[in-house]
Amino acid sequence: MTINDALHRLLLENLTTVTLLLDAQLHLEYMNPAAEMLLAVSGQRFHGQMVSELFSESAEALEALQQAVLTAQPFTRREALLNTLSGQQITVDYAVTPMLNRSARYLLLEILPRDRLLRITKEEAQLSKQETTKMLVRGLAHEIKNPLGGIRGAAQLLARELNDAGLKDYTDVIIEEADRLRNLVDRMLGSNKLPSLTQTNIHEVLERVCQLVDLESRGGISLVRDYDPSIPDLLIDREQMIQAVLNIVRNAMQALAAVSPPTCGRITLRSRTLRQVTIGHTRHRLVCQVEIVDNGPGITTELQQTIFYPMVSGRADGTGLGLAITQNIISQHRGLIECASQPGHTVFTLLLPLEQGATHP
Repeated sequence: MTINDALHRLLLENLTTVTLLLDAQLHLEYMNPAAEMLLAVSGQRFHGQMVSELFSESAEALEALQQAVLTAQPFTRREALLNTLSGQQITVDYAVTPMLNRSARYLLLEILPRDRLLRITKEEAQLSKQETTKMLVRGLAHEIKNPLGGIRGAAQLLARELNDAGLKDYTDVIIEEADRLRNLVDRMLGSNKLPSLTQTNIHEVLERVCQLVDLESRGGISLVRDYDPSIPDLLIDREQMIQAVLNIVRNAMQALAAVSPPTCGRITLRSRTLRQVTIGHTRHRLVCQVEIVDNGPGITTELQQTIFYPMVSGRADGTGLGLAITQNIISQHRGLIECASQPGHTVFTLLLPLEQGATHP
């Protein structure tokens, strides 16, 4: 079986391995989409540029590439630190293979990001933790709701037997508190409503959140929009996604309001498209990434480990349900939510597959 040029290109463009082709002068001839995503550059724009323009490692590494061209000897490097144009430092393993094509010499670079493997491991652990938490909450809710139903029913029967209207105030309190606890448990479980999926532009969702937050803060928060207009529509539940993003932005707004002395609060909503992203055990060709960034006081390292658990809050008056509900919504859409925080810079990242819709839990 022979493989034509079109199939060759299709194979290269769908490889998860970062692949670069350099000529004998170490100029870029080709880079696949995985390489574009890792290095955050355009292959067409940097075609013909020196490899040192794409990333830098060390003078010895550049000499090793030049020697590989001259000697035609392949080599590998482990745990190399690459500095990209965006200022990011990436830990990678890479293999260099000299090639000869019609007397022209080339170098094939295959790069395996070690950071990505660590990220996948972290994501799998987080998803496993989310499922465990969900099962725990459902079991706990069942144990709470059954006695609550009995308490409420007994209070209603007691109210009918009481002749003194003043005593009925006590049974009313019991019924009201039982209803309040039942509603709280229902909120812990999240919505049982089947998502109403429609093709939705993610920026419509973000703009609606901005409108609501602007009204609530009365212009006291600076909202910065950093959108990628080329992102295609997603198959999502629009109202649920607005609620998910709004919960995060409201938390950021409340954190900024609590800063003393007051500072210039800023919340940035950023959208991007990522390629070849693994969520759990599934690799997605295209993923929509939404980042909500604020310059508030940050979240403690200890709280970051449990921040998506129900009833966990960093505020004394918080219910601890907002982020748990957000996580449930994102999970229904087969996505992932992450949090990274340090003083003055907190980032919540939502990853939503572009080629799949939501699933019913």
